[in-house]
Amino acid sequence: MANTFYSAFDEERLSPAAAPAGDTRSAFETDRDRIIHSSAFRRLQSKTQVFLSGEYDFYRTRLTHSIEVAQIGRSICRHLERTSPLLGPDFHIDADLVEAVCLAHDLGHPPFGHTGERALNRLMAAYGGFEGNAQTLRLVSGTLYQGTRGMNPTRAFADGILKYKTLRGELPAEPPPENHFLYDDQASVLDFAMGGRDFPAELTPGDTRNAFRSIECQIMDWADDTAYSLHDLIDGIHAGFLTRTSIEKWASGLTDSHETAAIEYLLAAIADGKVESRLERRIGAFIRATTLEQTSCFLSPPTHRHAFRLVIDPAAAVECATFKRLALEQVFLSHQLKQLEYKGERMLTEMFRIIAGQYLERSSPRFQLLPPASAEMIAAAQDIATRARLLCDYLAGMSDGFAARTYKRLTDPDFGSIVDLV
Repeated sequence: MANTFYSAFDEERLSPAAAPAGDTRSAFETDRDRIIHSSAFRRLQSKTQVFLSGEYDFYRTRLTHSIEVAQIGRSICRHLERTSPLLGPDFHIDADLVEAVCLAHDLGHPPFGHTGERALNRLMAAYGGFEGNAQTLRLVSGTLYQGTRGMNPTRAFADGILKYKTLRGELPAEPPPENHFLYDDQASVLDFAMGGRDFPAELTPGDTRNAFRSIECQIMDWADDTAYSLHDLIDGIHAGFLTRTSIEKWASGLTDSHETAAIEYLLAAIADGKVESRLERRIGAFIRATTLEQTSCFLSPPTHRHAFRLVIDPAAAVECATFKRLALEQVFLSHQLKQLEYKGERMLTEMFRIIAGQYLERSSPRFQLLPPASAEMIAAAQDIATRARLLCDYLAGMSDGFAARTYKRLTDPDFGSIVDLV
């Protein structure tokens, strides 16, 4: 049965291309498969979610987090199809498309979590900045395979991963934007995602325009919030960052009844020794907290993806926000994690300085520090900004462990024998 929610407008690819002969997959199944089989997706298994990857086997990485977000996203699609009077068997949000968007949502994040993102943005300030979401778009539209070509995404997929739709050059230059922007050279990809339509005047650059999202992007965002608001707490409790005493102290000033109810639920789970099972149960509650309502905007005429809004039950939204704030203030801002963040930022900063010294302004480097493929692309670049972006691609693509080993090879006199070269 055909799904009339989507049309040729949604399935159009960035570069016109016919499906291979005999390929029975839908356009969105192909998008999903191209993500799963990419090396950038595999490298997420060794990139930080909360705790540095490899510290303990049971802590989440960017990969396990992305898989969890994808499962939640699919479940939201099924829940909406079965409960919303606006949808039906032949008119529904495609779960394969949402899965692809969820699997890709963190693809562009660098090593060492958000501190790595901030470090690269600072280092790239003179060359267009760095932003994890923008880097995801760069990967899927141009560099996913061997750094030379993207996955040729459909319009619906490209729009689905676009949490932010403001170009960096549209924001005030001082102070330099910290996040939530696209690179200026991505204007053509943004234009493709918008079907060549200009943003109306009321969607001003910044938070207002960034809040304009397709229904698949909205589902991904709630699935992401659901996953990390609950799972980061589980990992934080297992790691000893969160205890009954610390949580009670943190929550002593809460007055909202939904906030206090969320904390009481969490404390009861800790007291019963059932943290994982009790918090995992909230995933189902957060999925069931979603409904659809119709809306309209300048993109509603060509696509149903912009004719619906995801509505979150207010109590679930407050519970999710409370858990996110608890994790931020008691785990992410702890001195232990800040020490690790400092180390990660220092490694990226030093590697950028060393490699940039060889490649950005020299016609030929004195020391060949990069793999041949990366070095050749930088040598062929016509200007320093492009060379800097290619260097940034190399660093952003590193896993935590590979970044640490590369840093040691470049700076540690006692590291670098032939057995250390992998």
